[in-house]
Amino acid sequence: MAVTSTEAGDTVTIQVIGRFDFATHRDFLNAYKDLPKGQKKFVVDLSGTEYMDSSAMGMLLQLREHGDKSHPVELINGNEGIREILRIANFDKLFKVA
Repeated sequence: MAVTSTEAGDTVTIQVIGRFDFATHRDFLNAYKDLPKGQKKFVVDLSGTEYMDSSAMGMLLQLREHGDKSHPVELINGNEGIREILRIANFDKLFKVA
């Protein structure tokens, strides 16, 4: 599992590779915690994510609270299984899922 982040202007892209679960918590938090709260747009790239559990969903909710309220967090490139999990949990109403 690996978490990387890149910043371009006011947008931060976080990529999760491998399993997105509780073991990822510290790395995921470190990807954004030092950035000013409410001032960045976040994109989470799930193209390399193989598995996602409920703790990952909690981490996404925490990220949502940290981001710019006028721009929903974008969850992009998730595989079919991950998109289905997000849909069942109604995350498509809280996040922009693409």
